[in-house]
Amino acid sequence: MSHRLYVTAGSGNSFKPALVLRQTASRCEVRHIDVLSGQSRTPEFLGINPRGQLPYLVTEDGRGLGESNAIAWFLSEGSVLMPTDAITRAQALQWMIFEQTSLEPNISPARFFTHILPAQREAHAMEIPRWLEAGHRGLQVLDGHLRGRAFITDHGYSVADIAVYGYTHLAGEGGFDLARFPAIGQWMARVRATPGYADVGELLAA
Repeated sequence: MSHRLYVTAGSGNSFKPALVLRQTASRCEVRHIDVLSGQSRTPEFLGINPRGQLPYLVTEDGRGLGESNAIAWFLSEGSVLMPTDAITRAQALQWMIFEQTSLEPNISPARFFTHILPAQREAHAMEIPRWLEAGHRGLQVLDGHLRGRAFITDHGYSVADIAVYGYTHLAGEGGFDLARFPAIGQWMARVRATPGYADVGELLAA
């Protein structure tokens, strides 16, 4: 039995562990759940993950693991994507936490109601400017960090880059102006040039 990874199409969070799998050539069964049609709320899936969130990993010994960055971290263990010394591992965790507190909570909903489900954009018209403002602040911090460096940590390309890239590269679909952040643009080009890279559409195709 291999690990089973549950993902959903178009998701920056599902993209992260899926790219780790591809770039490490790990053995894992990938199953697709259609969130928009309600498949994540069915009794069958809730029996697997009671929180109903994606992505979700069931390990080969039957244990469950949620949260995209935790899954990406687990799948990176023992590979070239995992920093090997204490300081670079801490750097990776620092920026993966930053992604989940300053980037994803703003980019994801703005993109969802602008690009994925635009019919509900008007219902969230009061929230979108706040998401854009906070998200741009986070992107400014990231841009400053990336000036003069190739990747997120001193390790080089790592799981931290995948985690931060997951929603950053989709920010334009949420109305964020990525042209304001040249260091981010250069870094994203380097991520796209890494061996085995594939975009979100290819990675998460059912």
